[in-house]
Amino acid sequence: MAIKNIVIVGGGTAGWMAAAALSRLKSGHNVSVKLIESEQIGTVGVGEATIPPFVDFNRLLEIDEQEMLSAVQGTFKLGIQFANWGQKGDSYIHPFGNYGYEIDGVSFHHMWHRNRVAGDKRPIQVFNLETMAAHFGKFARTQDYQRDDLPPMNYAYHIDATRYARFLRDYAEKRGVERREGRVADVTLNAETGFVDSVTMDDDEIIPGDLFVDCSGFRGLLIEQALETGYEEWTHYLPCNRAVALPCKRDDGSPPPPFTKATAHSAGWQWQVPLQHRNGNGHVYCSEFMEDDEAHDILVANMAGKPQADPNFLRFVTGRRKKFWNKNVVALGLAAGFMEPLESTSIHLINTGINKLIALASMDGITQAQEDAFNRLTGKEYERIRDFLVLHYKATSRDDSEFWNYCRTMPVPDSLTEKMDLFRLNGQIFREDDELFTETSWAAVMMGQGVQMNGHNPMADALKDQSLTKEFDEIEKSIRFLVQHMPSHTDYLAKYCPSPAL
Repeated sequence: MAIKNIVIVGGGTAGWMAAAALSRLKSGHNVSVKLIESEQIGTVGVGEATIPPFVDFNRLLEIDEQEMLSAVQGTFKLGIQFANWGQKGDSYIHPFGNYGYEIDGVSFHHMWHRNRVAGDKRPIQVFNLETMAAHFGKFARTQDYQRDDLPPMNYAYHIDATRYARFLRDYAEKRGVERREGRVADVTLNAETGFVDSVTMDDDEIIPGDLFVDCSGFRGLLIEQALETGYEEWTHYLPCNRAVALPCKRDDGSPPPPFTKATAHSAGWQWQVPLQHRNGNGHVYCSEFMEDDEAHDILVANMAGKPQADPNFLRFVTGRRKKFWNKNVVALGLAAGFMEPLESTSIHLINTGINKLIALASMDGITQAQEDAFNRLTGKEYERIRDFLVLHYKATSRDDSEFWNYCRTMPVPDSLTEKMDLFRLNGQIFREDDELFTETSWAAVMMGQGVQMNGHNPMADALKDQSLTKEFDEIEKSIRFLVQHMPSHTDYLAKYCPSPAL
């Protein structure tokens, strides 16, 4: 059956990202795109930090970066600072760009380890532009200084997710997406195929569809409640199951840093996401080891200012749907699964879900091959991201609480065990199935949390000491020069994308 009516159930970030992207179909096809949402159903809105592929998503939609960042009070993000993860008092940055660059086909961290063994005491962080710019509170885009002898700047954004959804709503509606206010009261399935035929609104209007996109959040109105797809739980690997979120002003007058902060506490961790005029804050924790009141008190005691709203308490179960595409329903966002916001992957998974949907879509109808490919590719993506998140909890020497004792000793997926074992052996990191996180990402977290290389790729020993030292000197020198001549992050925002104070 031809696809002529696409219905998106649920708004928020997931719904309006899907609507904005799918609105592009209307220019070449006779297709209706309709989004159903209710103002009375709140959105979670805790995911305010993004990663670099999100920049590409906005470029694909031909969204003006300056206009968007100003509208959502956005700031730039060069990576994530992790504090107290390997042990209390530790701090490191997981940067978006690479350490150095490949030399004679060998990854930089192998060359660095070789030099380290030979007596070079420079930390690997000085060979990464994003880390050094973040440390000094500096920012510039690559196009601001385009020179072949200087490294590129890789960045993402911190955004107000509610404002971003509003921005995309305006974008999508201008391109023909129809918004329907109200709640879905019932879902009608086709007796023969089991496909969703239509949804019935609370005012009894029936809205038919050929393809449904479920962006209804944790409840999974279509994918779970109607189609009973099933859920694969990962709480044994990712035990946190609660969060409390609170915005605050920066009462200390400090500038917004160009990075997200993730600070580990006794039974979880706290995020700080700096926007232009406030911080987004939250405390992710495990209810087995911490009560809600204690989690709230820890959050408030460690914020940069007084709360600006009532606390928003959230409950979740880490894991994923057994199918992300089931019959004629594709789940995105929290309806598809949730793995906590530790590495800002929630919005990214919405993005890649949309990308795969568009790549696999056919206006002639839905086939089993489409469904199978989407599920296989998305399943692998979730598992690779899961392993990377689990690494943060497993690679620790903390023994100051029962929570960390559990995390340090818990069994982890074989795929993660292999990655850690190979890195300890000789620093080798294999990226599989086009996984999201790079060699630098894995190396940054492992080294930052005490998983040390005991050796390196033997090919790193082929270069002469003198030429390698000169190469390292030039990399460090170019990064230092670039950071010194960058404006501060605050000054850059004020000139490039100022957002009016509320």
